[in-house]
Amino acid sequence: MDQNFDFDRDLPMEVGDALRDAEETLAVAESCTGGLVGAAITAVPGASDYFDAGLATYAYDAKRRHLGVSRESLDEHGAVSEPVAREMATGIRDVADVTWGVSTTGVAGPTGGSEADPVGTVYIGVSYAAPWGTEESYSSVSRYEFDGDRAAVRAKTVDRALEDLLAELEMR
Repeated sequence: MDQNFDFDRDLPMEVGDALRDAEETLAVAESCTGGLVGAAITAVPGASDYFDAGLATYAYDAKRRHLGVSRESLDEHGAVSEPVAREMATGIRDVADVTWGVSTTGVAGPTGGSEADPVGTVYIGVSYAAPWGTEESYSSVSRYEFDGDRAAVRAKTVDRALEDLLAELEMR
């Protein structure tokens, strides 16, 4: 694990409490964070009550193979995009058969940015599987631009992903 990895230790506990209270489950699909969201979640004792799986789908083919991200989305928009973050979140939710799917994809740096998506650009997806027949399932994606070096961008992404999930949990 990145020895510079520093995340808000309270957030994973709050997320875990909310999931446990709601009797809901979580899986994560990570690109730029490479497993750090799952590591933060599983740093909390008892995470097995609500955490099912984490996939680090870094490459295009891994996103297609394990999450069902479409070739068209990857070709047209690139991995660091709203459509890909959405497909990653819904893909992990449905493949793992959990209540919530969270995805991270971005440019952690120090290279790889573009004018449209500079270093520090991250998309975070949150996807909810409502009970069958309710037609209340949904996915949302937010775009962020974080400052700092690679470790800082990754740590900020972990915190933001957990904050976004917690906000959705509290709204339900």
